[in-house]
Amino acid sequence: MPKRSAATRESARSKLLRAARAPQVQVYLTPEQEHALDARLARIEGHLAAVRRMLAEHQDCNSLLVQLAAVKAALNQAIITLLESHMDACIIACAMDEDSRAALEGLKEAMAIVLRKT
Repeated sequence: MPKRSAATRESARSKLLRAARAPQVQVYLTPEQEHALDARLARIEGHLAAVRRMLAEHQDCNSLLVQLAAVKAALNQAIITLLESHMDACIIACAMDEDSRAALEGLKEAMAIVLRKT
């Protein structure tokens, strides 16, 4: 086994120390939610690729704007889905009483309305 230099050993040691101090990542999405979100994002990618093709084909601005608005709406739905999953898995689970749960449900509805209108 080849000897490692002091700089290489120090670099490896500092990487280990940084990894030990790094915050632990918690996953809040169920496998089903993750799959659904991934599928939605894949559709958005495909739609956006189609818009880029339209641009390359010099299609009219109105058609491009309609398609970009559809991409924006689809992205907003992905954001809503992710926020709702986060609230269900994390925030609501942390709420201690029914009044807190009702308030958070109201927040979820308000955020859905705002994001759907943008």
